[in-house]
Amino acid sequence: MDHSTHHSTHHSAPADNGHAHEHGHGHGHGTTWATAMQATLHCLTGCAIGEILGMVIGTALMWGNVPTMVLAIALAFVFGYSLTLFAVVRAGVSLKAAIKVALAADTVSIAVMELVDNGIIALVPGAMEAHLSDGLFWYALLGGFAVAFVITTPVNKWMIGRGKGHAVVHAYH
Repeated sequence: MDHSTHHSTHHSAPADNGHAHEHGHGHGHGTTWATAMQATLHCLTGCAIGEILGMVIGTALMWGNVPTMVLAIALAFVFGYSLTLFAVVRAGVSLKAAIKVALAADTVSIAVMELVDNGIIALVPGAMEAHLSDGLFWYALLGGFAVAFVITTPVNKWMIGRGKGHAVVHAYH
């Protein structure tokens, strides 16, 4: 079978298997919600680690809201990128190339997630003044993460379907 016949046969098969990029073309044919949710959960994990760590550090240092949020957002990006970076480097990619992959894969996803999450926290009455020991702080933070997940998942699905965002990482898995 020549390559063109194989290619057309491959793409006429049902592609809704949750692994839209296994075939290595990166065009996102059949990108599923499961794939988008997995990418978003990956991003959310890094964001949550960084954001919570930033809030803990800012609170421990008795910083105000603005410097604490700046630190939390910066660390959310650092940890969000780091999870991708470590996975891609582990796959044998050079650090320089891995940094490019992480930036391409995660920037939009992390930015949307942080915008939504921090917007929720800012809008919940009393959440900005709440301390780490207050339930309101954690409810607002976790609620913000949940809303950010719901909003970021379709963004990731759209980007993966166009060979962008987390789709660039699939070439290295």
